[in-house]
Amino acid sequence: MREVELFMNVVALEVGGAYVKGCVLGSDDVLRDRERWLTRPERGPDAVLETVLDCAAALARRSRAVAAGIVVPGVVDDSSGIAVLAGALGWRQVPVRSWAAEHLEVPVALGHDVRAGGLAEARLGAGRGSRNFLFVSVGTGIAAAWVLDGRVVPGSQGAGGELGHLVVRPGGELCHCGGRGCLETIASSPALTHRYSRLARWRGVGAGELYHRADAGDTVARAVCAEAVEALAAVLATAVTLYAPELLVIGGELGDGGGERLAPLQGALARRLTFQSMPEVLPAAFGDRSGCMGAALLAREIRREVAAS
Repeated sequence: MREVELFMNVVALEVGGAYVKGCVLGSDDVLRDRERWLTRPERGPDAVLETVLDCAAALARRSRAVAAGIVVPGVVDDSSGIAVLAGALGWRQVPVRSWAAEHLEVPVALGHDVRAGGLAEARLGAGRGSRNFLFVSVGTGIAAAWVLDGRVVPGSQGAGGELGHLVVRPGGELCHCGGRGCLETIASSPALTHRYSRLARWRGVGAGELYHRADAGDTVARAVCAEAVEALAAVLATAVTLYAPELLVIGGELGDGGGERLAPLQGALARRLTFQSMPEVLPAAFGDRSGCMGAALLAREIRREVAAS
């Protein structure tokens, strides 16, 4: 056990529709390596999986990692290590954990990206010390993790928290889930950039740059972001009514801009609440890397379990 405590670099990967984000976390909670690769899901699910395994192997070799954590979007069965459905990656029933463990030759944990982000924020980030909060990630997808007494509530079959697929505009645009008018068709990063490029006739602007342009006074960017904020606030008002959280911790690209960027969301949410207590709205401490940090914590847990067995 002494060796585990002194030398416990772990590899963590957060696999998203746009990027695979990787990091190496030391036993002192310091990030020792960070990297990002394009996911390019249009190549097909097998190619995406190959990229994930190769990226994890590259980080593991450099860091002499003792374990790895991989987190993905969609429906994830943590206990079996299977990505049941990750639409953004084209994955269905993919045994990620077993294949990664064989490839890396170290213990591997598989988890859900947003639940892992909630875990990281609960233990080390903005939710530390809170008994009841919602971690909401707004990026390529939109999902939430409910954290109660420091534990993330997974929901039945690992399918809870998919706020992005609540319908806010019935009969609206087709979502990749098969529904129409889902929140993700209005407030996700791809929806924002698509609408901005159509209105401003300016291609190649990512969500982060779009938020910066809105902050700087770009009227089209502001209008696009305002529409997204109103839709997101409507869904969060429902979540606040159901869960009565003390905090809303906002991650992903929206939360990466800090408290000032969240002020319009806080205002829009407050206008919708009547008898409900208004939760404090905070940016995630780890920005758009909360999921990656959570993956590292899952890797630590699986390493300790293996060492103790």
